[in-house]
Amino acid sequence: MGAMVAEILGVLAAMLSSGLGGTAVGATRYVVGATDPLTLGAFRFGVGVVFLLPVTMLRRGPWPARSDWPAVAGLGLLFFFGFPILFNASLAHTTAARGALALSTLPLLTMVAGAAMGMEALTLRKTGGVLIAMGGVAVALLAGMAHAPSGAWQGDLLMVAAALTMALYSVWSRPFIRTLGPIAFTAQAMGVGAAALVVVAAARGGFAAAGDFGTAQWLAVGYLGIFGSALVFFLWAFALSRTTPTRVAISVTVNPIAASILGAVLLDEPIRWNVVVGLVAVLTGIWLATIGARQQP
Repeated sequence: MGAMVAEILGVLAAMLSSGLGGTAVGATRYVVGATDPLTLGAFRFGVGVVFLLPVTMLRRGPWPARSDWPAVAGLGLLFFFGFPILFNASLAHTTAARGALALSTLPLLTMVAGAAMGMEALTLRKTGGVLIAMGGVAVALLAGMAHAPSGAWQGDLLMVAAALTMALYSVWSRPFIRTLGPIAFTAQAMGVGAAALVVVAAARGGFAAAGDFGTAQWLAVGYLGIFGSALVFFLWAFALSRTTPTRVAISVTVNPIAASILGAVLLDEPIRWNVVVGLVAVLTGIWLATIGARQQP
């Protein structure tokens, strides 16, 4: 019973993380034109570290063993340095809808990576759940796929590469998250990635553009740092500490659905049939891969 509760909590945390991540896509699209991908990543994860590190210190969480520092630092560079560059660069070349669809390859990539490394069994039920959820994303984004800027395929490929970095991070980080705890691990790994982004962005003169930021841009940066960074990736690490990487990764299919619903609530955008069908498919896929498969590894 305890394992079942932990599994459900992990999946719910992952779904909340992905839902918040959907709003971060909109904030990124809004502010990325006023700066560059490196500098935006430095702001986003820099603010996230400033928010998480004091919490870690107050909780007196454990620090990695000296022998584990290279691995933790490498994971920080992989995800909190490589991912934001690819993610932000993608959204500079393609639409939010196409980017979200490309990012929905994450559960498939995670499932394959986990199976290849012997960390997860590749089951028929789990595979079916992943494919159904990905199909739900495609249906939900049907309307947004009609128009694409020139060269959008470059952005699509960059987003698939970003999904691959996230898949590898999800699989490789799980043992460290279980040892250090989700807050301490996220703060430490994010700190390494943020430091690298700050150094590179400063060397390129990227922070000069911040002098032209208005109130709206700074609010977007603050939102990305606190909610789109610290909270999103703490919840992701929390989920990884309680369930398997694929069952966490499949929650990313909630991302574009949440963005569509948020648009309907805040912007009076109509919820069309494809969003409803997509939502049903996504939830069905998550159920098949998680709740319906809780007896499987």
